[in-house]
Amino acid sequence: MNYLEIKDLRAQIEDKEILRGLNLTIPKGEVHAIMGPNGSGKSTLSKVLAGHEDYEVTSGSAILDGEEILGMKPDAISRLGLFLAFQYPLEVPGVSIANFIRAALQGRLAENETIDAVGYYKDLYGCMDELGIDRKFTSRSVNEGFSGGEKKRCEILQMAMLKPKYCILDETDSGLDIDALKIVAKGVNQMRNPDRGILVITHYQRLLEYIIPDKVHVMWEGGIALTGGKELALELEAKGYDWVREELVA
Repeated sequence: MNYLEIKDLRAQIEDKEILRGLNLTIPKGEVHAIMGPNGSGKSTLSKVLAGHEDYEVTSGSAILDGEEILGMKPDAISRLGLFLAFQYPLEVPGVSIANFIRAALQGRLAENETIDAVGYYKDLYGCMDELGIDRKFTSRSVNEGFSGGEKKRCEILQMAMLKPKYCILDETDSGLDIDALKIVAKGVNQMRNPDRGILVITHYQRLLEYIIPDKVHVMWEGGIALTGGKELALELEAKGYDWVREELVA
């Protein structure tokens, strides 16, 4: 089973239901995009799939390559191959980027295995060069004092090094200028391959000019209301989300 399949997912926070019977399938080898207005449940979906403890799942399932992940701890979900790039990446004072990523990789190895330091830094520097990240950043604490663009590039760097099976990018374009957006999009595009599924969550069509999705989904009131190709994002850009309401009523 080479896909992430979400069926009839319902979730709430503080007794307020946000996801209301959401259905979505992301096969490996495809890039899907979710667009939708504020409050439609986009970020909630990403957090629920990553195992965020603040959200209560009341029904449904999320099957990752044949294994149910709802109810698992975030670390266990991550080890199965799900990666979440946050809309607002957290600072981790006192932990360098190099040590942070190395610890994450080490945590995925068998108990008696260790990381080859030379090979690790060769891969790390190569990924940093691709993303336009100064190699001196390896000694800086994760995201501490970083600009918005630097934080997002650091997230993509982690993703590139961990090589997850499924990547969820929660509004990665938020706060990026055009140059940073192009660099981040290039990093995401380099991750595309037949063995990886990618879900891009965004408000705006501009990101999808650089990361061309196989499918675009419109989220509305906690569910997937419309699905189409790249042209759906262009239609949303031109007509706005009121058009979605009109389509659903019709």
